[in-house]
Amino acid sequence: MSEATDRALAALDHVTSSLPAAEDRPGQRDMAEHVAGSIELGRHLVVQAGTGTGKTLAYLVPAITSGKRTIVVTATKALQDQLATKDLPFIAGELAERGIDIDWAVLKGRSNYLCLQRLRETSDPAQAQLELDDMSAITKLEVKKLGEWAATTTTGDQAELDWNPGDTSWRAVSVGSDECPGADRCPMGQECFAEQARRRAQVSDVIVVNTHLYGLHVGSGGAILPEHDVVVFDEAHVLEDIMSDTVGVQIAPGRFVTVSATVRRFLDDPQLVGSIADLASVLRDALAPVAGQRLPTPLPGDIVEALRDAQLRLTRVGEAVQKIETAVEDAQQRKLRAQRMITRSMESVEAALAASTDTVPFVSGSRDHPRLEIAPLDVGPTMRSGVWEQHTAILTSATIPASLSRRVGLDPDRSSEVDVGSPFDYEQQAILYCAMHLPPPKSPTFRESVADELIALIGAAGGRTLALFTSWAAMDAAVEAVRGEVDVPILTQRDLPKPALVRKFAESNETCLFATTGLFQGVDVPGETLSLVIIDKLPFPRPDDPLLSARREQLGPTAFAEIDVPRAATLLAQASGRLIRTATDRGVVAVLDSRLGNARYRWDIIRALPPMKRTRDRGDVEDFLRSIRDA
Repeated sequence: MSEATDRALAALDHVTSSLPAAEDRPGQRDMAEHVAGSIELGRHLVVQAGTGTGKTLAYLVPAITSGKRTIVVTATKALQDQLATKDLPFIAGELAERGIDIDWAVLKGRSNYLCLQRLRETSDPAQAQLELDDMSAITKLEVKKLGEWAATTTTGDQAELDWNPGDTSWRAVSVGSDECPGADRCPMGQECFAEQARRRAQVSDVIVVNTHLYGLHVGSGGAILPEHDVVVFDEAHVLEDIMSDTVGVQIAPGRFVTVSATVRRFLDDPQLVGSIADLASVLRDALAPVAGQRLPTPLPGDIVEALRDAQLRLTRVGEAVQKIETAVEDAQQRKLRAQRMITRSMESVEAALAASTDTVPFVSGSRDHPRLEIAPLDVGPTMRSGVWEQHTAILTSATIPASLSRRVGLDPDRSSEVDVGSPFDYEQQAILYCAMHLPPPKSPTFRESVADELIALIGAAGGRTLALFTSWAAMDAAVEAVRGEVDVPILTQRDLPKPALVRKFAESNETCLFATTGLFQGVDVPGETLSLVIIDKLPFPRPDDPLLSARREQLGPTAFAEIDVPRAATLLAQASGRLIRTATDRGVVAVLDSRLGNARYRWDIIRALPPMKRTRDRGDVEDFLRSIRDA
């Protein structure tokens, strides 16, 4: 064991010994040892760390003790907030006792911060009329309240508000990266909250960002975030999907409405400005008929025509904006923002028109709200040049898809994979039940059989159930069939926003929660409230998904094993992970899809799940659930 690894483990021991409920976690030490060694050798690491491992400390402490600047990339705001408000302050305090001082920062996209220049424009009577004319009375009041908050906040971060301003109100006092001209060209550049956050990040040892921002950084050629030696991708199971979204191109009709609104604040030419707003309907009409479909390259003629029209109109309005000279500082800023928006929109349109065979053009969304997307067929080359060849990377999650390394382009000669397990005794704490007697999911009697199974299992558990469905229609049908047949309350995903829904579910031991794939992840309800997780079907991706269809064609006969099975296994493992959250939890994961017990690929999925005791006998399951209920 090297000196660097010894130093990391000693620091980890010191930090964990100060936890309120300190306990021995061999998997955590094992992971920390692997992370320290990988950073020292400059070798990438993919590490699966089951629920309860304490993986956050296992990668943060070795990264800090290595002395190398680290960016931690999170897929969810919840984890970003946990790192910022809980984990990093705690670690910094404990390591300071050992003479290790660290600076850390959280960096978000520009639109998350209040823009002082935009606020000044809405507050200045000489400049504010255009801003205020289109605002409702409520929006005006909220903007005023945001102005008062701006005088007291030190960060300008929207997340620190103790109230939720409307989208229109926040947009009135914020700008996105497509609109901001940059600190050097803004009179409020020194005071700017977003720039202050960037400056803090520039001098920090650990920087926390979300995957979307890191993807934009990679797509920009490394122009957004500070130089760094190490990057940690937490929740790495979603890395391929999010990187596909962020390094590609997206053009929604609403983009042109936004551009026209930005231009209108500076250019008094209703006809010219209106021509930009009209592009929204032009593009929508071209995209709506092919919503949900993959497009050929080159793009279809009507879409190309709409994009060429956009190029022409954007060029005209850009020339008109360029010709106007003004000595008024705020007006100059409006001009710069308008030019920035026009330029970025032109770049997106040009990128869409240049779509090649190594990209996948498709139309996402509905007919009413379509969006043109150009995604990379393979994110590997972009990740290789933008990440793997530049930094040492740690990829971690409670569930790592079997094909992840290949899908994101990791070189097997420069990377290692390890599974450090979980501290939980799954064979004693949990049962995996496959309802083999149910008909196949495509059977016309499947939903009726699912309802009967739900009624029996919920009755044995006394409620305490999270029932997860692969479609809204399946969830609605189950609620309608089951609600009148059980004597416990049933909440559904349609009832409340996710945070409020999970809180209400956790408040009662008898309540059941019926939800869709949106709650396969991010639900943490330890204890007696949850003893039964039911999944209606194996969560395979849609066969008609445009991007995945193109990737399947690229892979040929191995596509099902490379794409569909790992995705289903990962999502099922995430759903199963809702059950056991502490060493004292007990319960059942019930899969009502007989394919888990008889399909040729079943072991590829079962191996991705926690090592629970397995059964096909509902009687055993009901007895176990009753024993938990009556304990």
